Amino acid sequence: MSGLVFKDGQTVVFVGDSITDCGRRAEFSQLGSGYVKLAVDLIGAKYPARRIQFYNEGIGGNTVEDLRNRWHDDVLRHKPDWLLVKIGINDIHRTLSSLPTAVPVDKFEKLYRECLDLTRRQSRKTGLILIDPFYISTDVASGSFRSKVLAMLTDYLAVVRKLAKEYDAIHIRTHEKFQEQLRHKPADYFCPEPVHPYVSGHLVIAHAVLEAIGW
Repeated sequence: MSGLVFKDGQTVVFVGDSITDCGRRAEFSQLGSGYVKLAVDLIGAKYPARRIQFYNEGIGGNTVEDLRNRWHDDVLRHKPDWLLVKIGINDIHRTLSSLPTAVPVDKFEKLYRECLDLTRRQSRKTGLILIDPFYISTDVASGSFRSKVLAMLTDYLAVVRKLAKEYDAIHIRTHEKFQEQLRHKPADYFCPEPVHPYVSGHLVIAHAVLEAIGW
């Protein structure tokens, strides 16, 4: 990839759950304190003359069903030239816990696809960037809740991979990135628990995004 894919005058929307949100609706308005803010600031540092409008539309606790329900108001109204989607871990947790708000993998794919179809219907030119859900743990065999999350995550990652290929999207494999990191550093270097990273973890995500968009 040659040069940053975000061009002068374009609009970029990030949408997802708490990992995208990161306080953007409270003390860290408007971009949050996580990977979105880090990526945006680094883009500005390297491309100061490029006028790009960024929006963070993450909401903590969201599943893809929540995204589908607010897609028009929080995504389509911005008429994005580029859209970054990071969703899935809440879907897995609620499915494992058999909650009424569970989003099993077939429903996850259906609703995710609906969101992408609505975006394509608005503009065939919108660039799509799909960011994998991740889980910062290597506990694959103990029979714990964490090991069950990691086992279930495989199917959700397969959906994102499938959709990225089908919709010609840039695919950011954050789970693989963290698993590579965990071969060299302990999980608690990146997070207090497997879902919500420290700044060190958000830097891994931001770096993966920047690498994928030609920063």
